[in-house]
Amino acid sequence: MNSILKALELQSLESGASTGRRFLKAGGTLLESYSPVDGALMGSVTQAGQADYEQVMAAAVTAFQEWRNVPAPRRGEFVRLLGEEFRRLKEPLGQLVSYEMGKSLQEGLGEVQEIIDICDFAVGLSRQLYGLTMHSERPGHRMYEQWHPLGVVGVISAFNFPVAVWSWNAMLAWVCGNACVWKPSEKTPLTALACQKITARVMESFGATEGLSGLVIGGAQVGEWLSHDSRIPLVSATGSTRMGKAVATAVAGRLGRSLLELGGNNAIIVSSEADLKLVTVGVVFGAVGTAGQRCTTTRRLIVHESVYADLTRILVSAYAQLRIGDPLDSNNHVGPLIDQQAVQAYTQAIKKAQEQGGSVLVEGGVLSGSGFESGCYVKPCVIEIAADAPMVMHETFAPILYVHSCRDLNQAIQIQNSVPQGLSSALFTRNLLEAEQFLSASGSDCGIANINIGTSGAEIGGAFGGEKETGGGRESGSDSWKAYMRRQTNTINYTDRLPLAQGIRFEI
Repeated sequence: MNSILKALELQSLESGASTGRRFLKAGGTLLESYSPVDGALMGSVTQAGQADYEQVMAAAVTAFQEWRNVPAPRRGEFVRLLGEEFRRLKEPLGQLVSYEMGKSLQEGLGEVQEIIDICDFAVGLSRQLYGLTMHSERPGHRMYEQWHPLGVVGVISAFNFPVAVWSWNAMLAWVCGNACVWKPSEKTPLTALACQKITARVMESFGATEGLSGLVIGGAQVGEWLSHDSRIPLVSATGSTRMGKAVATAVAGRLGRSLLELGGNNAIIVSSEADLKLVTVGVVFGAVGTAGQRCTTTRRLIVHESVYADLTRILVSAYAQLRIGDPLDSNNHVGPLIDQQAVQAYTQAIKKAQEQGGSVLVEGGVLSGSGFESGCYVKPCVIEIAADAPMVMHETFAPILYVHSCRDLNQAIQIQNSVPQGLSSALFTRNLLEAEQFLSASGSDCGIANINIGTSGAEIGGAFGGEKETGGGRESGSDSWKAYMRRQTNTINYTDRLPLAQGIRFEI
């Protein structure tokens, strides 16, 4: 572990407040980071106080005033250099992500690769912040739309993707001409510090203005400061629906913008014409990957009655082959939950599902003994339960899969869409007509709808996010860059007359 921290230039004691290259003497309480892998203390961070937050914000406001005037391709060069530095440090940062959060090493490395990918995307985008031209109804006039930077963008990220989600927001915000202030999860402070250290080095070599990348580590009060701060026109928040509602209410109260990526209650529908081999891989990885702690985790399985018995039998057999243990060991499939609070939520969810008529197909439970000393390792669980059971309506951030039977695709889509969340969805079928129905306006109501792949995972090129209680926000690819900019309509009169719109006449 010491070698990882050394490679990332992290010390055992760090300040949780930074304006970029400068780390402040934070005035908050000490935050200790324990690994869910083995329960070991990884390091300590002094949390930011409100005075620290004010320094970070003041620096960010000043940095924006300069950065907005830097040509967009030049801003893209800054992000390109960031991508190169993350490439160089992919291995140690991926190891740190895995050890502090508990996901497998391959997933930790994959998360750092997402940073690299979004840097590449943002560099190209820096030369494609296109506006529009349109014809004016008035002779001798030209109209067009252009996009300008917003200001300071606040980023609130969750523990399950401790670095990728920050990068999705920050890289796009920076090429669009904004400054960023980041509040990471207090459950993964060291990965945030590592990213800030890397960014600080690039800022120095590039000559970027201090304040361009702000970091404020702390609890829920930091999120409240960001949400209520009128100096922040956009707050991008990733986390629970409960948290997102609080952020949205505060930001809307000052007429700011919020970009929300919240809870998921994702379903895979299995048609009578599905390839069950494909289904098995998609369902098992989707349900147990990251120990069920992805917002895109598969939480519900809706199976056509004609293949229900066969698929559940296959799944029981597949679950029996899962290896649970140290996520840095590539032989293991499932690592730990993030902490004891998550373990308690897992056990309570299983208990409530059984009380609501659920029948356990694959038994869950908390593991103990050698290799499981942290107390955060649990067994992936499969429960057969009614689709309208109260527990099914809620997202439990754990490897619990609820299984339902259906008569046909229409009923399956109705079941899928019946929950409050609307992030990711998938249909497995070899029937083209079913696939098109699922992707139509009367099909899946989610922000992501897949055919013959699972609900989990996303590529940088497509905008990521969902509908309903998932928040409606979109991060990463496509045209999501527009969320980080303000649109301006311009009309230019190049004549010596002043005709009015809609033919109105006004003479003096």
